[in-house]
Amino acid sequence: MQVDKTSKKMKNEIVLSGIRPTGNLHLGNYFGAVQNFIKLQEDYDSYFFIADYHSLTTHPKPDDLHAKVKNILVEYLAAGLDPDKATIYVQSDVPEVLELYLFLNMNAYLGELQRVTTFKEKVRKQPDNVNAGLLTYPTLMAADILIHKSKYVPVGKDQEQNLEKARDFAARFNNMYQEYFPIPQSFNFGKTLVKVPGLNGSGKMGKSEGEGNAIFLCDEERVIRKKVMRAVTDSGPTMPNQVKPEAIENLFTLMKIMSKPETVKYFEDAYNNMTIRYGDMKKQLADDIVAFVAPLRDRINELSHNDEYIAKVAREGAEKARANAQKTIKEVREIIGFKHF
Repeated sequence: MQVDKTSKKMKNEIVLSGIRPTGNLHLGNYFGAVQNFIKLQEDYDSYFFIADYHSLTTHPKPDDLHAKVKNILVEYLAAGLDPDKATIYVQSDVPEVLELYLFLNMNAYLGELQRVTTFKEKVRKQPDNVNAGLLTYPTLMAADILIHKSKYVPVGKDQEQNLEKARDFAARFNNMYQEYFPIPQSFNFGKTLVKVPGLNGSGKMGKSEGEGNAIFLCDEERVIRKKVMRAVTDSGPTMPNQVKPEAIENLFTLMKIMSKPETVKYFEDAYNNMTIRYGDMKKQLADDIVAFVAPLRDRINELSHNDEYIAKVAREGAEKARANAQKTIKEVREIIGFKHF
């Protein structure tokens, strides 16, 4: 569904999104999600959380969960999320989510959970760790969404089925008890949704796609240059206006995101007339990425040393999120019948 956005802040329309603390934010996260979150916080009642409970389904013994959560929070703030405009919180700071998770699990069925594509993929990837949390991931995600009675949820392709399950669980609750939860919808950014390719020649930029595939917002200049210069290329075009192989198309796509239009045109023309030097192109791309990342990295470094401020943001975000969650749980308990005296 394409959401019609206006300049007036739609305070009654809630948008929610979460990210697992399994690694630092990279350019794909920034342009594919965070950049749009910055716009959402201006127009909607926005909730952005760090899904530390979810991370345990694949990382049951995290190396340093606290540090990873702090990194994501710092990088969210450095990238432009504003605690005065949005509710930014850590999932585990809102225990009401777990109570709603329990209620939803009581009406979620084994067969439907086993058919979820992401569950089947995780079983294939981690056959020695098929835990109950992995199976009920969709009900925990639904609890995250429904605890705030969220109307819109920005999701990637891999989470669409989980959002569909959240819609099912909301409708099931409404049918079993009374009309209470709004049916959450996918937030479609349309043409503003940017898909950032990785540096390994195929697919999108990602944390799990191999060393050197992603440029992180905290990367130092020398690291960025090293990664870009190692990006996959070929021996060059053999005829004018040749169709670009995937690896080369990806490099140009990244340049279109990071560089000026005239820079892109210069190298497009060089490719089409067979004079392109990939080394020059990658050097220019590295320059442009370094220029973009530098102020973000500086802000990350600054915030990383301000523990008092980071703790304040997390505490106040938790207070705002819990106030809303407690209201929902109180009403849900009464609807189900847990008001005995």
